Amino acid sequence: MSEVGAEARADVFAALADPTRRGLLEAVAARGSATATELAAELPISRQAVAKHLALLQEAGLVAGSRAGRETRFAPTPAPLGDAIGWMATLGGRWDERLAALAEVAARRARE
Repeated sequence: MSEVGAEARADVFAALADPTRRGLLEAVAARGSATATELAAELPISRQAVAKHLALLQEAGLVAGSRAGRETRFAPTPAPLGDAIGWMATLGGRWDERLAALAEVAARRARE
């Protein structure tokens, strides 16, 4: 596991730890792209708060921003989330292997 990969995953998990950011990511993904102004119109928080949350999502690589006139339009970037999911699947597989081995040892001891 590379240090860069671990740090990137940590950024993804930190960004997704906040329910507001998870909601914003879902909203951006559902729309395909959105500005902070568009998203703030649907939420009980200010445009500035939305912009700060989007900046953290962008730092984690979960959205990419591109200038559209006076505003920045954000679109989802699924690769970092896919990397985090892949890591969790690998980790889960290792736990499954360990638990199966433990169950086998317990079954052998029960037969003895």
